Amino acid sequence: MNELFIGLMSGTSLDGMDAVLVSFGDSPQDIKMLGHSYVAYEDTLKKSLLGLHLPYTNELEDSLIAGNIMSQKAYQAIEALLKKTGTSSKDIKAIGFHGQTIRHQPQKGFTLQIGNPALLAELCHINVIADFRSRDVAAGGQGAPLVPAFHKEIFSHPTIHRAIVNIGGIANITILNPETSTSGFDSGPGNILLDHWSQTHLHKAFDEDGSWAREGQLIQTLLDAFFNDTYFEKTAPKSTGRDHFNEAWLNKHLQKSYSIQDIQRTLLELTALSIANAIKTHNANISEIYLCGGGALNSFLVERLKSLMPQVKIQLTDALGLSTQHVEAVAFAWLAKQTLFSKPGNLPQVTGAKGLRILGALYPT
Repeated sequence: MNELFIGLMSGTSLDGMDAVLVSFGDSPQDIKMLGHSYVAYEDTLKKSLLGLHLPYTNELEDSLIAGNIMSQKAYQAIEALLKKTGTSSKDIKAIGFHGQTIRHQPQKGFTLQIGNPALLAELCHINVIADFRSRDVAAGGQGAPLVPAFHKEIFSHPTIHRAIVNIGGIANITILNPETSTSGFDSGPGNILLDHWSQTHLHKAFDEDGSWAREGQLIQTLLDAFFNDTYFEKTAPKSTGRDHFNEAWLNKHLQKSYSIQDIQRTLLELTALSIANAIKTHNANISEIYLCGGGALNSFLVERLKSLMPQVKIQLTDALGLSTQHVEAVAFAWLAKQTLFSKPGNLPQVTGAKGLRILGALYPT
């Protein structure tokens, strides 16, 4: 019997809220995305969310206000999705609401995703499941990445050694080796620094197709300085976010003599090379890589990945039946299903948690 869930995702890029309607059947591969919607964030909300990544006076109140606004945006996305697909809210088992990560410091024992799931449950009259990461952190884990458990469920192949690379604000990698247990980790910056530099100097949310970066020249000394960061030397389990890779991190490496376009080119190489290095370090025998997330639509970035790993077939997750832009949102629909049916949603070998855990908190309708 197929059951319907909604997944909501607002990523590190802070651009808006994705909502997907997903049908789950009896087998792991019996999964179908029935529709999607998207609600963009206004510049004022983006600015507020970005500011909340650093401490300041009255940040607690501002975070709660922003969380309420996010829940209202989520409601708008859900209403549009239900209307678009002709679905009744009564037919939805639960909503998986990721919220917006504003602090991620598992080494201090916490991760914080804001949003008001209680308000969303009141607005939608649907069960809402949120706060997926905290239980894993409480169990000694990183709380991220969580998507490898989902990747294992739907993208694994019995004989083919694959990697799934999600290039969002932060890039994360899932290694699907049929002969060993699934592994995964954050490799480093995905779009987060590229988008920041594009917004700062071109007043564009992102560098479409990497066209600006393509015309720049690689600054090797700057790239070497980036890779001196100890995060790249860490072994998994590991995760990161805007707490670490941010404007201040970038600025401390820059020199006035650097061209702004050459900096963009070098930032793109940082993303591509950190992904390629991580894959080569952890598993040299991967034969297939599937890309998802916003960075998968950056044609120059994809070209660089193919050039750095010529022996590997690199495609988009669309080839596996799931749209590149919606993998993460579908993953949180799946995580909601796991929680509702009291099944674990983490992989301890990925996050470093003490064991399998049921993730999230339920806000009943």
